[in-house]
Amino acid sequence: MSKELRLWETIARRTILDCGKFLKVESHAVKLPNGRIIPDWTWVIAPDAAIVLAVTDDGRFVCFRQTKYAVDGVTLAPVGGMLEPDEAPLVAARRELLEETGYEAPEWIGLGSYVLDPNRGVGTMHLFLALGAKPVAQPDSDDLEDQELLLLSRGEIEAALRAGEFKVVAWTAVVAMALNYLNGTSEVF
Repeated sequence: MSKELRLWETIARRTILDCGKFLKVESHAVKLPNGRIIPDWTWVIAPDAAIVLAVTDDGRFVCFRQTKYAVDGVTLAPVGGMLEPDEAPLVAARRELLEETGYEAPEWIGLGSYVLDPNRGVGTMHLFLALGAKPVAQPDSDDLEDQELLLLSRGEIEAALRAGEFKVVAWTAVVAMALNYLNGTSEVF
């Protein structure tokens, strides 16, 4: 028989940094299951994001070679971006694919939603696999990074994953989970 686990309780919160829609930091007073109070638990609020690995009908994987401010050097990246207020994750995923690449896809598989930091919040990443992707428009991205759109073969994306070329954990996760799904495992994990 498994033990019933008790949750932490937020008793109070106050904003200590507000940088608009991209970042807010709060200090929470929390009550632990044993009754102990921690008066200054730091909590980070950032927008949730949708991350998409798109695959074309001919088996090419749509991704970017790009730079990111917090990543050392060049990284490979799937499509992704922040959800707008009250936007559903799948709606955001479809929007980001079209905006960033000019592609649309008729078939979407949800690969799950995952919190980035279990102790500090930071946001949830909603991961998707998009199948049958086709170019339908010119990209209209407002991304700040230098980037190059790539169409990688199955072998190329598998080698890049093994080599650690996707340098962000959510990107690595979406690629690994999508490949797992495509390998015939109907369950995501």
